[in-house]
Amino acid sequence: MSLFITFQHIVPQHLLSRGVGRLAASENTFVKNTFIKNFAAKYQINMAEALEENPLAYKSFNDFFTRALKPNARPIATDSKAIISPADGAISQIGAITADKIFQAKGHDYSVTTLLGGNEQRAATFIGGQFATVYLSPKDYHRVHMPFTGKLTQMIYVPGDLFSVNTTTAENVPNLFARNERVVCLFNTEVGQMAVVLVGAMIVAGIATAWAGNLAPQGKNVVTTNYDGSIILKKGDELGRFYLGSTAIVLFGANVMQWRDSLTATTPVRMGEAMGHIV
Repeated sequence: MSLFITFQHIVPQHLLSRGVGRLAASENTFVKNTFIKNFAAKYQINMAEALEENPLAYKSFNDFFTRALKPNARPIATDSKAIISPADGAISQIGAITADKIFQAKGHDYSVTTLLGGNEQRAATFIGGQFATVYLSPKDYHRVHMPFTGKLTQMIYVPGDLFSVNTTTAENVPNLFARNERVVCLFNTEVGQMAVVLVGAMIVAGIATAWAGNLAPQGKNVVTTNYDGSIILKKGDELGRFYLGSTAIVLFGANVMQWRDSLTATTPVRMGEAMGHIV
């Protein structure tokens, strides 16, 4: 086991992440400007596409990190049958859901049931369907958007670990995405159920949704919130955001859609571009 993986097993993940989170939320001018300047330089952040181009104008590092983009900076695919990428990032894995299993990396897969909070009936909708895992690196735009228009029916907060979600960890930590802290968002669409899962990670200080605000952490129990369908999000609408890098997983049921053939592991994607289409 590499030192990087060993470190993640022994470090107090939540304590470290929440500590970083407090610093990232600080509005102290010296603290936030130091964080922002160093981060922007290290990751060569393109501020020209940000709604507010001056990185030091943001009131905290968190506000800078989850910055809004200028209108039309991410055009949304106009085809009514298109399913778009929910975020900027890179494909971690993409393909068919085999029985109750989603492919994570060579030698590793994980359970749809576990991913969605342990409810077999909830998971049954997606058995034999399709999944796409999009990894958001620190340099990426960190708002997550709707892949396809839908009505919100359920949100499930699932407590868990906070391992890193980069390629190295995915290849070495079993059940990574089904053991990390996450927020499952379920929608009814014109082709059935769609799930968008926001997966937390090491030093991710929180996960927020557009309708409920900041959700993580919420204790040690699975928390399910039901909705009456009155919250409708259109394709391309903001769904949520991460406070530092993480992963979004999109699930559809069987025989309703297919991904673009050109998409494979490590393919870069941008929010709004067509990743697949309804069949």
